[in-house]
Amino acid sequence: MTDLHEALRDDVRMLGTSLGETIKAHLGEALFEKIEAVRQLAKEGRNTAESEHEELLRALKDLSEDDVLPLSRAFTQFLNLANIAEEHHRVRRHLEVTDVCTPDSLCTLFSQLRQKGFSPQQVSGAFSKMQIDLVLTAHPTEVNRRTLIQKYDDIAECLRRLDRGDEDAQHRLDELIRQIWHTDEIRKQRPTPVDEAKWGFAVIENSLWTAVPKFLRRLDSQLHETLGERLPLNCSPIRFASWMGGDRDGNPNVTAKVTEEVLLLSRWMAADLYLNDIDVLRAELSMYRANKELRERVGDCAEPYRKLLGEVREKLAATKNWVARQLNGKTDKESEILVHEDALLEPLMLCYRSLQECGMGVIAESALEDIIRRIACFGLTLVKLDIRQSSDRHAQVFEELSQFYGLGSYNGWSEEGRQNFLLKELQSRRPLLPNGWTPSPEVQEVIDTCRVVAQAEPNALGSYVISMASTPSDVLAVILLLREMGISHNMRVVPLFETLDDLESARDCIDALLKVDWYKAYTEGHQEVMIGYSDSSKDAGQLAAAWGQFKAQEALTQLCKEHDVHLTLFHGRGGTVGRGGGPSHTAILAQPPGSVDHSLRLTEQGEMIRFKYGMPDLAVRNLELCTGAVLEATLTPAPGPEESWRVQMESMAKKGLTDYRAIVRDDPSFVPYFRAATPEQELAKLPLGSRPAKRRQDGGVESLRAIPWIFAWTQIRLMLPAWLGSDTALGEALNGSSAGLVKQMYQQWPFFRSTIDMLEMVLAKSDTNITAYYDKRLVSQELCALGSSLRSRLLNTVMLINTIKEQDYLLQGNPVIRQSIDVRNPYIDPLHFLQAELLNRDRNEPDQRLEQALMVTMAGISAGMRNTG
Repeated sequence: MTDLHEALRDDVRMLGTSLGETIKAHLGEALFEKIEAVRQLAKEGRNTAESEHEELLRALKDLSEDDVLPLSRAFTQFLNLANIAEEHHRVRRHLEVTDVCTPDSLCTLFSQLRQKGFSPQQVSGAFSKMQIDLVLTAHPTEVNRRTLIQKYDDIAECLRRLDRGDEDAQHRLDELIRQIWHTDEIRKQRPTPVDEAKWGFAVIENSLWTAVPKFLRRLDSQLHETLGERLPLNCSPIRFASWMGGDRDGNPNVTAKVTEEVLLLSRWMAADLYLNDIDVLRAELSMYRANKELRERVGDCAEPYRKLLGEVREKLAATKNWVARQLNGKTDKESEILVHEDALLEPLMLCYRSLQECGMGVIAESALEDIIRRIACFGLTLVKLDIRQSSDRHAQVFEELSQFYGLGSYNGWSEEGRQNFLLKELQSRRPLLPNGWTPSPEVQEVIDTCRVVAQAEPNALGSYVISMASTPSDVLAVILLLREMGISHNMRVVPLFETLDDLESARDCIDALLKVDWYKAYTEGHQEVMIGYSDSSKDAGQLAAAWGQFKAQEALTQLCKEHDVHLTLFHGRGGTVGRGGGPSHTAILAQPPGSVDHSLRLTEQGEMIRFKYGMPDLAVRNLELCTGAVLEATLTPAPGPEESWRVQMESMAKKGLTDYRAIVRDDPSFVPYFRAATPEQELAKLPLGSRPAKRRQDGGVESLRAIPWIFAWTQIRLMLPAWLGSDTALGEALNGSSAGLVKQMYQQWPFFRSTIDMLEMVLAKSDTNITAYYDKRLVSQELCALGSSLRSRLLNTVMLINTIKEQDYLLQGNPVIRQSIDVRNPYIDPLHFLQAELLNRDRNEPDQRLEQALMVTMAGISAGMRNTG
């Protein structure tokens, strides 16, 4: 392990040296020396007891305006390069033990399950029923441009080549670093929703296309070696869905036309990738021996496999060309295209059976098996596209319709009245939408979206998610609109419960829905519910939100059992604790018992997609962890909380909620402080994602999306959304008679342990000295008192976490993450101090020359902090 850590340090040093040589060559020795001096002062500042950074601040103030941007870029790019080295190191560490059953390996879990009395058939059978959807979303926390991401991927490949002794890789690596230095870090324009979707497809093409068959092979191998069972070729416990191009909630840029284009692009990309695979396979399968079944299919020819694969190739090419024509506005019909994955799978399985029967199993189990396993995961559409829209947009359709028909106001009707109307229309044979009706543009857009969804192939669609859903009519309205547009299948329509009030009423809403006989028949025995993490945390504080989410899942799990309906919970998690983030496998194992029953959906957001799935070997590792956690939570769920824990948690959640809202909602100085101390308003200048930063441009903090809310606090290292409210709740418990109980909860209750561990990780990235400097440069005297109070509360939270975990300092039991944070701090510090100075100048004397530098500091801090939003 020591040698491996030394290898990481060597990689970081080598990348830093190459970057330094690039800077020296481009900017000259003098500026390079200034940058080096700043780096050294930042490192020394971190090693002093007070960590006042006085010399560093003097050095930064001495910089000319022309020096600020290159210095910001230098530290930002170093942090990006350090991230690449660390990700490569994670792969390297995993590969060192790839053939060993480590404590968190699937083979270890299989052995443990067998020891607990589960038969091999029970374990392997669980995979056949398992349905895990990883939903890729385009939330704007990935600050890096796609062109830079591709270069970062190439650098990672160079590091792999260097590990293999390929000395030529060093020249390519130096070249890439020079390319990066001469490329703008910041986009000039916001990406469109289609751009975001293409970025998601690129992650699949560059990493997951390789990772998925490798993961499924490993799963099959470990099943066979440990339990003597096999994973069927058509079985993939994990599949991928996407919100990119389908999530229109609060994003006016996602239109029906965009959704239609993204659906087509997804099919085009899938056809293109399979076409490449088939070309490779045809080149390999030159064999002449074939079984009777294949001979009957292709006739008496010299190369039967190539003959059949040639037919497959023709259909894939026809499909790809047809999609391209559709994208270009042509609407011709094509009978020879592939629509269902069975049509692609059937000839490949025929080749597989023939090779096995003719004694060529090793050949069958190579490239051919990889393609078959890809079909099991990706189908013909690569990802299944989810649609998301707010409930009030659907209600607006029926409001205008009811007014047109002279029926009064739909929004004014009782819930019973709306349900009766919708159910009657759902069972009516006449059209709902009248001729000659001219709806508003907003309503027309909803109708157009439903038409696009209805006309799409069912295998291209995931779920239709309704945000701000609170009543059965919210769900029935969507089903009626989809039916009116001619949808041919019962698409999953999924209410999303986000705020604390919504979470508390989730059970009653789903109960009322399932009591509607028509709707229960529509579900075909499967109900999906989405749990929102971002807005609930922003609404109630992290501790109260986490407990609200846990209780809602408990209640929904019990309710669906009573209704004899299978429940799938869809977790809308982000990359940070304030948005339900943290290690996915830990979070899965911390769910209420019974809530993970073979099925689970969860979002993978922003920069976390690249961190977890951007390299094939890392992707394999994360897919294994997720699959193992779902298997374990399904077969051996953790016991529910003891009653004393539940009472204690309820008490702490109430205290946390009250104290969180006392600051965020009730303190009149909070919003002015937030806007002064953080770069919240300036974030709008950073063209991250296609969505506006606010749901309403005239609103306050309540209208701010959860991502910029958390992004802003992360930039100044206060991390407020993760701990505010938790500090007083935990403090009251630990300073009273419940101290022993809270420690017991941490030791024995996975949910509470996960909550505390994730809070610890974020607190380890906080820095009150940095936050104080932002206050000093940006906050008025009358608002500084609030900042000082918040910093004191943060420090107290750190003490409380250490008390609960019975440790001397944060992350004492996790030296890898501790070291990662410590290594980055000296490189992030100058960016923080520069950012505070640039914010001060921008607000007092706006200067476009410095605006680019300000945006680069945001990108650099984001790179250094990793999970930013």
